[in-house]
Amino acid sequence: MRIDIITVLPELLKSPFEASILKRAVEKGHVEVHMHNLRDFTDKSYNQVDDYQFGGGAGMVLMIEPIDKCISSLKKERTYDEIIYMTPDGETLNQKMANTMSLQENIIILCGHYKGIDQRVRDTMITREISIGDYVLSGGELGAAVLCDTIIRLIPGVLNNETSALTDTFQDDLLAPPVYTRPADYKGLKVPEILLGGNFPKIEQWREEKAMERTEKLRPDLLE
Repeated sequence: MRIDIITVLPELLKSPFEASILKRAVEKGHVEVHMHNLRDFTDKSYNQVDDYQFGGGAGMVLMIEPIDKCISSLKKERTYDEIIYMTPDGETLNQKMANTMSLQENIIILCGHYKGIDQRVRDTMITREISIGDYVLSGGELGAAVLCDTIIRLIPGVLNNETSALTDTFQDDLLAPPVYTRPADYKGLKVPEILLGGNFPKIEQWREEKAMERTEKLRPDLLE
């Protein structure tokens, strides 16, 4: 998979890919992640990529020209499955979306900034708009990092144990069951006995029951 991220703040996006799972995924060749500074695609003075809104109003808007130049240059090199715009009014990211996107080959993620981007970009270039929640960030960079993490960890070979991702919360529209590790007894706080006995069919049944219980208690909306 290849992910191209268009941003005015590439330095804000570097650290997530310099540690842990995302770093290993890149180093092992499971994914390519490329940052593209939007300011490299403008011929305006002072590398300007934003301007005032037509009609007045507070907040600057990212201009269509540098975005068009950047996306067009990328599309000359390869075909993209999705061109995604990170925006708080997009569809809310969920596990099913991540599962689907992890199977794609090439995607572009455009990070908004300031008041947003010229609507003509959204109307003619963007294939999908995604939000990570009902709140507003200073820009789309942190949302793009979240989206990348949800996708990349699902690519075969990224996680040491690939079945781990299949048992994550939301994969079956259920919350994950409780998990425990050593010691089995810590200051009188004991691990459920069934997990220590080695009867794996019974353990799986227990986990399914606990997953259902937690979902009914904490997220009953998932069962609707």
